[in-house]
Amino acid sequence: MCGLSGIFSSRNTELEAVVRLMNTSLIHRGPDDSGVWIDGNVGIALGHRRLAIVDLSEAGHQPMHSNCGRFVIVFNGEIYNHAELRQALHDDGLISTGLKGHSDTEVLLAGLASWGVEKTLNASVGMFAFALWDRQEQVLTLGRDRMGEKPLYYGWQDDILLFGSELKAIKAFPAFRAEIDRNALTLLLRHNCIPAPYSIYKGIAKLQSGHYVVLPLTDLSAAKAAIPQPYWRLNDAVAKGLADPFTGSPETATDLLEAQLRSSIGQQMLADVPVGAFLSGGVDSSAVVALMQTQSTQAVRTFTIGFDEGGFDEAVHAKAVSRHLDTQHTELYVRPQDAAAVIPRLSSMYCEPFSDSSQIPTFLVSQLAGQELKVVLSGDGGDELFGGYNRYLSAKKIWSKMQHVPSFARQASASLLRSVSPTTWDSLFNLAKPLLPSRFHVSGPGDKAHKLANVLKLADGHEFYLQLNSHWSDPASVVIGGEEPPTMFTDASRWPKTDSFEHWMMAMDAQTYMSDDIMVKLDRASMAASIEGRVPMLDHRVVELAWRMPLDLKIRNGQGKWLLRQVLYRHVPKELIERPKQGFGIPLGEWLRGSLREWAESLLDEARLVRDGYFRPEPIRKMWSEHLQGRGNWQSHLWTILMFQAWLDEQ
Repeated sequence: MCGLSGIFSSRNTELEAVVRLMNTSLIHRGPDDSGVWIDGNVGIALGHRRLAIVDLSEAGHQPMHSNCGRFVIVFNGEIYNHAELRQALHDDGLISTGLKGHSDTEVLLAGLASWGVEKTLNASVGMFAFALWDRQEQVLTLGRDRMGEKPLYYGWQDDILLFGSELKAIKAFPAFRAEIDRNALTLLLRHNCIPAPYSIYKGIAKLQSGHYVVLPLTDLSAAKAAIPQPYWRLNDAVAKGLADPFTGSPETATDLLEAQLRSSIGQQMLADVPVGAFLSGGVDSSAVVALMQTQSTQAVRTFTIGFDEGGFDEAVHAKAVSRHLDTQHTELYVRPQDAAAVIPRLSSMYCEPFSDSSQIPTFLVSQLAGQELKVVLSGDGGDELFGGYNRYLSAKKIWSKMQHVPSFARQASASLLRSVSPTTWDSLFNLAKPLLPSRFHVSGPGDKAHKLANVLKLADGHEFYLQLNSHWSDPASVVIGGEEPPTMFTDASRWPKTDSFEHWMMAMDAQTYMSDDIMVKLDRASMAASIEGRVPMLDHRVVELAWRMPLDLKIRNGQGKWLLRQVLYRHVPKELIERPKQGFGIPLGEWLRGSLREWAESLLDEARLVRDGYFRPEPIRKMWSEHLQGRGNWQSHLWTILMFQAWLDEQ
């Protein structure tokens, strides 16, 4: 895991000074080593910060030159099958003279030099972002992994090209014009994040997952007009899997999934430094840890955090799973003051506004793990691949009933639901809970009741899904001068073709929420703690296998992740896992009314909102008042505004 940066400017004589500034801004991503390479005649400079994981020797130093001398690379990530690629290159007679070390970067570079970009990327298993400079053709190629685990920003300012792992590297360019894109800001309010290819700054894009872009720098007009090309698309994997579905028994399906997960996890455990795992006690992380433990000669190191507030503490479940698997477990209970201490760091940590509030516990557990090791495996991805989110279980059922109800009746029901505050709904639910079947025991019933009220007026299932994934439902009415740009949510030509509404939602989530939110959160939080987060569920071979599995092996008897659970129950007793799904959240609503109130009030001050000129203050102040009075739980809406305001303070 590392950080990369670079600049192209045919007229800039200060290339070395600039690329060193860019490189220094990424020191948290690579505290072990740094390097720059400059070709002043052409006007290109590459920078690299290294977190040494594989081949800790000088042979892994970057920027790295190919054996033929034609190519130079800076690379961030891991190629998990680099040993197999090395053998394939050797068998093809392409590295008969041998390589200098055993790093995955060296193997990737040899493949790119010998096989070309598409063949090498399709042969590679890993998470990565890279910049490859062809000295002969003077062409720069930028590439990113299939599922968007590693980030890469790039863009032009006049005739100067800037690129880097994070926006802070691009902003380190002394003449950078940091013009906020108000249209992208509307996307932040809707989604809690800014989806690719947009960024918070005009003229700077995120390279989309599964894409590469070729920039011929001898022809600036062609380079500026270059369009990223896909080498792998999830929609293709979905279509291929659904066209060739698995038809065997559930037992055989469980065998296949366990074998692939075991292989993927085994590859991701390989490192020249200690490796551990995050453990929440849920299905995904427990499955990862269980399969790690079967392949380890020592107790796997596991890490979790907990909260004293009821409804948010999963540490007790993690401890129970740890005891059964006999892991070396570390836990930390988080107090409001611990979260408050992290908040001032968030705007710098995430480099552009980002408001998934689970960013706080993700950083805290990364920081905890970082005290002992450099690599952790995460269970992210299981929900999107195997049908774990509650919306997969309820959305189709709710929508199929809703569409048969007359509009006036839906509107009346929505008014009734919203007439009762979320806190009152929670209290009523707790009173009735002993009388309800276990399948109705859900977390946050008050919030869910208000979300249901918001969707009762919608016209079709796709609008329903967008509403479920929206925070501010009309962000353009809040952002002054902002107009919501098209995204995958609104462009039907980009939608996956599936056999069910549930599968459609899962495929959409994997390409939006997963890559733009979950992976951003994990990458920035782990990198801020200078550790590498690996996600074995997102090995594309696991992804492709999951899409061959019929829906009834994912969602069965009103329960998601059925097939993944069968793998897990071979290693962990069912009773340690079975409980209502609980997200990786924090008691943010309570904290905003309590320990964080003064901080929030200063950022939501009406005079300040008017002075900054980005938001219309009326709806924000109304929500803040209702939240403080307990008449609404607007924590996610308010957190988005707060994170932008805090980020703005850093600029």
